[in-house]
Amino acid sequence: MNNITSAAPSLPAMTSADVEKVRGLESHLLGMEQVAIHTQHHFHAGLYSRTIRVPAGVMITGALIKIPTLLIVSGHVTVFIGGETVELKGYHVVPGQPGRKQVFLAHADTDLTMTFATQAKTVEDAESEFTDQPTALMSRQQSDDLIITTGE
Repeated sequence: MNNITSAAPSLPAMTSADVEKVRGLESHLLGMEQVAIHTQHHFHAGLYSRTIRVPAGVMITGALIKIPTLLIVSGHVTVFIGGETVELKGYHVVPGQPGRKQVFLAHADTDLTMTFATQAKTVEDAESEFTDQPTALMSRQQSDDLIITTGE
């Protein structure tokens, strides 16, 4: 028999004050040496996913997400989820709510995959669907990201 439980951990919507804290940290981090983080994009069966690998010791901030998504974490990170931090070690599938802007500190090389249902056919359309600031994404700043489209 299957048991249904509420998911834990999760990425809840954040208060505007917490989003501003992340933006403040982001401004500070932009003044430091930047680490190239490449994005793998996948389109398959009405789903879009994007995967990045965050090297150990690197802190990143994410875009302000405006839709619900799933985040798959594989590695070891501490994530600021608004008012608190949560350490994730191992493999986690984490539901995320709209209205969040996370900070991740990787303690080991960590893969982060965000996925959501979409009708988008291009990376640009998918990125514009999940954030109102797509031009700030690292994937818009580099040209060597991997894009896989299955046509299904």
